[in-house]
Amino acid sequence: MEEFSKVMFLIMISLAAILGAQSFNVDGWANTRLVAEKQTVTNLQFYFHDKLSGKNPSAVRVAQAAETTDKSPTLFGMVMMADDPLTETPDPKSKLVGRAQGLYGSASQAELGLIMVFNFGFTDGMYKGSSISILGLNSAMNVVREMSIVGGTGIFRLARGYAIAHTHWFDPASGDAIVGYNVTIAH
Repeated sequence: MEEFSKVMFLIMISLAAILGAQSFNVDGWANTRLVAEKQTVTNLQFYFHDKLSGKNPSAVRVAQAAETTDKSPTLFGMVMMADDPLTETPDPKSKLVGRAQGLYGSASQAELGLIMVFNFGFTDGMYKGSSISILGLNSAMNVVREMSIVGGTGIFRLARGYAIAHTHWFDPASGDAIVGYNVTIAH
């Protein structure tokens, strides 16, 4: 048993030497911390076009709670999958800068509160090939909504921040909407 303890001690010392700057907590697990040398903050403005109507909708209903969704004024239990264009201006014909791909669902019985899980992938300019991931409650009837940026890829790797959404246009008959997004990204 004493020999085993000596071997374990030597292994721990060797690991500590190999890992260098890493420290060990009391449980013996490696405890590391990534420290960014320089952090950039980027602000972007673009428009999200969510089209539920017509021959080629950009968002479709993929699930709903049995019997309750259609009776609920908030559509509680409804889930939509989307592949929405992101444009430079509110005009649907303006320059395409990316795609918003993900899902949203009605998560509130009291208000039109949509849980949003989206990847905003950029297809133009210096951010082409990069993306940000958004997660949060979108209280759609509020004038301004804030959601979290929880990650990203490319230039936005290790991103965090927030997205401010403001409805630019909404058609209650079809559900179609154009939403302005102002995002602040730390990466």
